[in-house]
Amino acid sequence: MKLTEQQVLAIKRKRGELDLSVIALSHTTGVSKWTLNDIFKHGHRNVSSKTFNRLNSWLIDQYNKDLAKEVKQ
Repeated sequence: MKLTEQQVLAIKRKRGELDLSVIALSHTTGVSKWTLNDIFKHGHRNVSSKTFNRLNSWLIDQYNKDLAKEVKQ
């Protein structure tokens, strides 16, 4: 499967907002730090379906948490 530039940008932004290192993001998502480095630094966009689903699930969970915070305010 192929990650879009928008997906990678969203993951980078959320990682920055949460101040997560690549290793912390790796532990949180279950995606290896080597794969994350390839995605962030080397333009690697073709990933396994497992990696694709893990990153998208993490991103959706983070946005749902943000939405829940906004609703409470």
